[in-house]
This record gives sequence, structure tokens and C-alpha cells, in this order.
Amino acid sequence: MCKKLAPVYEQLADVFPSSKVIIAKTDADGPAKDLGNRYGIRGYPTLKWFPAGSLEGEDYSGGRDLESLVKFVTQKSGVKSTLKPPPPGAAVELTAENFDDVVNGARNVLVAFTAPWCGHCKNMKPAYEAVARAFKDEEDVVVALMNADDDANRPIAQRFEVKSFPTIKFFPKDWTFPMAYSSGRSAEQFANFLNEHCGTQRSATGLLNDVAGTVGELNDLAAAYIASIPSREEAYEKAKAYVSNLTSSASDAASGVSDEASKKARVAAEYYVRAMERIKSKGDAWLDKEKNRLAGLLSSQSMAGKKLDELKVKINILNAFVAKKIDEITADDEDGDVVEVDEQVVLKDEL
Repeated sequence: MCKKLAPVYEQLADVFPSSKVIIAKTDADGPAKDLGNRYGIRGYPTLKWFPAGSLEGEDYSGGRDLESLVKFVTQKSGVKSTLKPPPPGAAVELTAENFDDVVNGARNVLVAFTAPWCGHCKNMKPAYEAVARAFKDEEDVVVALMNADDDANRPIAQRFEVKSFPTIKFFPKDWTFPMAYSSGRSAEQFANFLNEHCGTQRSATGLLNDVAGTVGELNDLAAAYIASIPSREEAYEKAKAYVSNLTSSASDAASGVSDEASKKARVAAEYYVRAMERIKSKGDAWLDKEKNRLAGLLSSQSMAGKKLDELKVKINILNAFVAKKIDEITADDEDGDVVEVDEQVVLKDEL
């Protein structure tokens, strides 16, 4: 343990160059054994704080990471360190003051109750921050964390029966009781949990997943449209009818669908029809050209999150135009034998 603390302790000394604070160490099991006996040292490493002008040491029981030690020394001495603060994380920092304002039932909130000295919390943090970044543009989802070991925050931790770290709880919209999170702690597992319980379609990378924006019935029509030229007009008319019904439907408000969600659904459905019209006017080769163009734009790091979402939905929809062709080639007949597929249909898979 002493060897593990040594590099952190050296850094602590480096960030307090002021003569008002002395970061010292001694070998209480060697040359300074008498000193260790005087202060009742029984385990190593033992850290004590000696205020200016006092020979009475105060035991230090906080975290042994650099940030915790720096915070303690600054609180006790009033001397600021030269340590640069870490960049703000993507996860919302909760305190006793803002907890009830954030976890108020208006949005879905995932909360990790942590402690600065907790090794499991430190190991989890990169994945947790990654999923917080991934969901930052989701209006109804908040990924948050709280230092539940802070004296001011302990009443909140006690209210929700936090007895170990990290403890992760999910507070759904209009919650009465929070849900204990018991899934894995990878960014992908956090994302899957949020998608399942919040109705989102987000991947751990921040992009939408591969089914976002797609509609099962329209996917079938898209696959039928590209697979057989004779059936294209029929598929096109059915897709137009679907969009027309969706646009004229007055059930959104009654079913609790938000105006924004309803608008996104209509825009996505309309893109199926537009894609069919483009294929008809520009030829089948347009499909791959457009997918490649959109994929190039999607790789841009400078676009806003909402624009990236729009691009990903379009790519997902265009993928539906070829999604069933491999299934058709290897389709089983009623006896379980492979069905022969017309050669012209097979060749379209290479457009």
C-alpha cells in the first residue's frame, strides 16, 4: 500500500509548493520508529494532518487519490494547489442542493452514487462518462453521478438506501420508486439499458443505432421495391398510402406521442417514398452512391448531434432497400431445401 501511495504523495507535494504547507513523510518502521510509537501508528501508510502550531495530529481517512488529498489539504490550510482542475465531465454532477431539481420526474435519470476513494467507481467512470456523452442530446434522458460519501450528500444517499459504491439507480419519468440498476458496467450495457427503459435508439458511440427511424412495414415495402421491378409501382403506392395515413392521423395526442417524436416519424416515413422516387428517376445505382455520400458526411466530427441523427436515420432507411435480399437468396422452402432465386434478382444485390 505504501508503494502504491508513493507516486501520488509525490504529486501532492509538487502541487503545494507554497511554504505555508509542508507535505512530509517518515519511515515509522525504521529510523523514525520512536516517532511512530509516540503517535500510535499501527498500520501503514498512516496519514496525519498537523495544523500550524500544533503537535496533535488529526487522522486522515479520506480517499488516497490525488484529487481527494488535494481537496483535504486545501480545506485544512486555505492554500490553493497548482493542480489544474479536470475538464468537466459529461455526466451531470448532483449535490444535495440540486438533486431534487434534476430528479424531479420530468425526465428519465440514471444516477451513479459513488465515492472518490472507490476503486470500482474509478474503473467504471470512463464507460459512464462515455454513455453520458452519447445521450447528451436526448432531451428526456439524464446521466448523472453523485459523490455520496460527501458529508453534505449523505442524507440523499441514505434516503435511497445507498450502502455500497458504486450504487446505480434509475429514476424513470413520473417515478414513485427508483429502479436498481443491475446490468453490466460497460458503455454498451449502459446504453442498452437506457434504450430499453427510455424508448431511445442510441448506441454507446453517440450515434443512433442501426434500426433508429426505420418502420417495419415500410422496410418490407422497400425490400420488395428493390427486389423486383414489376412490383415497384405497387410497393411505391403502398408506401405513399402509409405516409398519407400517418400524416392525417389525429391519434398522436391521444396516444401521448410528443409533437417532436411525431414529426420525426413522419419525416422518416416520407424518406422511404423519396428514396423510391430517386431510384425510379436516377436508376438503381443511386442507392449505393447516396449511401456512400451520407456515410462520408456521417464521419464528420464538426456536425451537430441532431444533423448526425438525421443522416443516420437516412442511412438506416436506405439499408432497408437491400436488407432482405440475402434472405431471399438463401430462403428455405416448406421442406427446408434452399429455394432457387431468379438470377436477375441476385445480381441486384451488387448494385
